[in-house]
Amino acid sequence: MSKLLLIDDEADVRYSLQRIFDSPDMELATAASGEEGLRVIPKFAPDIVLMDVRMTGMTGLETLRKIRATNPKLLVILMTAYGTTQTAIEAMKLGAYDYLLKPFDIARLKTVVGNAFKAARDMRQVVSYEPLLQSEDYEVGIIGRSQAMQQVFKLVGQVSATDATALITGESGTGKELVARAIYHHSDRVQQPFLAVNCAAIPEQLLESELFGHEKGAFTGATVQRIGKFEQCNNGTIFLDEIGDMTPATQTKILRVLQSGTFERVGGNTPIKVDVRVIAATNKPLEAAVAAKQFREDLFYRLNVVRIPLPPLRERPTDIPLLVNYFLEKNARELQRPPKSIATSVIRALEKYHWPGNVRELENAIRRAHVMAKSDAILLSDLPPEINGQNDVHAAVSVPGPGMAGELAPNDVAALARQLFQWARRDPKLKIIPAVERELVIQALKETGDNQVHAAKMLGITRATLRKRIEKFHIQRELNVK
Repeated sequence: MSKLLLIDDEADVRYSLQRIFDSPDMELATAASGEEGLRVIPKFAPDIVLMDVRMTGMTGLETLRKIRATNPKLLVILMTAYGTTQTAIEAMKLGAYDYLLKPFDIARLKTVVGNAFKAARDMRQVVSYEPLLQSEDYEVGIIGRSQAMQQVFKLVGQVSATDATALITGESGTGKELVARAIYHHSDRVQQPFLAVNCAAIPEQLLESELFGHEKGAFTGATVQRIGKFEQCNNGTIFLDEIGDMTPATQTKILRVLQSGTFERVGGNTPIKVDVRVIAATNKPLEAAVAAKQFREDLFYRLNVVRIPLPPLRERPTDIPLLVNYFLEKNARELQRPPKSIATSVIRALEKYHWPGNVRELENAIRRAHVMAKSDAILLSDLPPEINGQNDVHAAVSVPGPGMAGELAPNDVAALARQLFQWARRDPKLKIIPAVERELVIQALKETGDNQVHAAKMLGITRATLRKRIEKFHIQRELNVK
């Protein structure tokens, strides 16, 4: 259960906040002053502190200093009615997680608190990397006996003992954030903050501000100065997920941080010095992005100090029984039910499946089977249809081979479409039409030996349209045509 401590000297504000956050999943405590809050913290052990800046007696700023001195991992969100002053900004520099202006935008308040709880969970959940499953010893684990995973464990151990920048690569769902958190939990910075930023989930026009902060008036809507993640994470570890999606401008700033430890906020010109350990991850081939001039070569080499490649699940099927047992135990704890057994035929089916969504897809499949099972044992029929063979679209598709007359039947095209939408459901970032369009252009160029006239005819478009697609998708024909 999440724990939230509310510190404010106004009884009406405390009452309003209690009503906003009243939930069966939330345990609340309140304090009417900074002094009282400091007495409550050791007893209540909150995950998050939501505190006013200006209070009678000890101010929020003084209280924050004392909290940071004794518990630097406790996340503090500040509230202030004085957004035009520098008080909240100074508090942010001392290590506050974020600040909010009164009167509250309730949706914004809940978002900030929700993000803080996630960050707190990331710092609290120790990620073990043991080759044998000991699920009772930890809440989250990287699991595997396979040779490929043994190599991952070795690399995690080696890089954790240093401050070297690490680059984690692998397909979506292979557990890149778990590896990043394992490095953090076994490093010398474990008592300092850990913040994760998904670079692909934040609009490109906001990402630079999210990472580095902005000055008041830097852009439309920048009504107050804001501290970015790098400043919040000073002396700690920042995890940049999907770093391959960064814009060139943000890549340049990341490079500067790695080189000198300094940056400027958006709209500012004062260098800010930080000491942050960077762990990055991507599911894209960065070498190809460098060759295509989509990713800075110098930044790639700065990130690629220690690379940890994660194998896709289909390449380590011997780990599937271990993972299944782990997820069964985890689901049983969450649902507060006895763990279910699983038939041998189910394990065989899971080992044969190709797992495009990797470990994340396996976890979801086991969760579904756990819910759908009508007895104490999970049967083949409890698995999703794409896994148990009842919806085998691969077998349904029959593409005419060389020398065969005719076209794809409507049913075949529909089967292909269903398969694409299955992939899209497993990977929310997949945009079907652009992805398919790009691959069709590449394949047409390969099939025609890079003859644009023939490729355009094969695709049923004009040569001019083909050229636009080549430019739009940054297709390097000299790299793709075999």
